[in-house]
Amino acid sequence: MAVTLQQIADAAGVSRRTVDRALKDQGRVRPEVAEKIKKLAEEMGYRPNQAGRALALAKNPIKIGVITQSSETPFMQEVLVGVHDARRRVRRNGADVEICRIDGVNARQVIACMEKLKESGVRGMALVPAEDEGIKLEIDRLSEEDHIPVVTFNSDVSNSRRICFVGQNNKKAGQTAAGLMADCLKSYEQIGIITGSAENPALNSRVKGFQETLSELRPDLMINQVYYIADDELQAEKITVELLNEFPQTKGIFVSAPAVLGVCRALRKKGVEKEIIVIANDVLGENIKCLEEGSINYLIGQEAYFQGYEGVMTLYRYLLEDRKPKKELEYTDIIIKNRYNI
Repeated sequence: MAVTLQQIADAAGVSRRTVDRALKDQGRVRPEVAEKIKKLAEEMGYRPNQAGRALALAKNPIKIGVITQSSETPFMQEVLVGVHDARRRVRRNGADVEICRIDGVNARQVIACMEKLKESGVRGMALVPAEDEGIKLEIDRLSEEDHIPVVTFNSDVSNSRRICFVGQNNKKAGQTAAGLMADCLKSYEQIGIITGSAENPALNSRVKGFQETLSELRPDLMINQVYYIADDELQAEKITVELLNEFPQTKGIFVSAPAVLGVCRALRKKGVEKEIIVIANDVLGENIKCLEEGSINYLIGQEAYFQGYEGVMTLYRYLLEDRKPKKELEYTDIIIKNRYNI
C-alpha cells in the first residue's frame, strides 16, 4: 500500500502541509525538520502520486528553459541534439522546453535570456554559464526569490544555488591531457596552449588542470604561452601559425578550445603535423578525421549528447516528481581516443 503524506506527517509529528512543503523544498521549513521529514519519507518508501502529478501537470504544464552558449560550435550542436530529444520526450507528457541559443560566450546575453525565460513562465532552467558574477547572482535570485531551480551543464558556477551540474570534470580533463603530454615529450621540450574565451569557466578549468599537473609531472617542460581565441576556425589557424613562427621548437600543443580543425590546418600548412604532439577535446566529426589522419594524437571526449539530454531531464524529474538529483556534480566520463581505438 502506498505511503501517504499524512502518514509521514504523523510519524514526524508535523502537519501534512509541512511535509508537502519540505518534500518540495518550498516555503519556510526549518532545515532540521525538513531533513527529518525527507529521511522518514525515504525510510517509509514514499513515492509521489503519479496520477495526481499527471493531473496537476495537465492543469499547470511544466515549461523548462534552456540556454546554450557557443551554439554555433560542433560540440554544442551535439549538446543541442540531446536537448531536442529530451524536449520530444517531455512533450509526450504535456511539458515543453524553450531554447535560447547564443553564439560565442556572452554573459550579458545569458542574463537577458534568463530574464526572458522567466517572463515566459518557465518553471526551471538549464544553462551553460559564463565566468561572470552577474550570472551567479541571477541564478541565486531565481532560486531564492522566484523558486525556479537551475541546472548548469557543460560549464559550472559552483558557488551558486544551482541544484546540480551536468558535464565533464574539466579540471580532471586538463589533468588527463597533461598526463598524456608528459608521457609523450622528451626533456626540456616546449608546449603551447590554445584555448577559447577567458569567460568560459570550463575551458579555464581545463587549462588550469593542465598547467598545474604538467608542472608537477614534468617541471623540465616549458609552456610557451596561452593563446586565447574565439570559437573560430580561421582565427585558430592564424594563432597556431603565429605560435609556430614565434616558438619553432614547439613539440606539443594542448587545444582546449572547440576550434580544433583550424589548428590541424595550420600544422599541415607548416608541414609539421607528424612532428608535434597535439591533444584536443571532443570526439566529433572533423576532429575524428584529424585524429585518423594523424594531425591529432589524442582526443578527450565528454559525452556532449548526454549533457544536453540529462540537463533537461534532471529538471523535468525534479519538477514533476520532486526527485532531487542523486549527485550535485553529475560528471560525464572522460573518454580518451587515439587513431587506433576511434
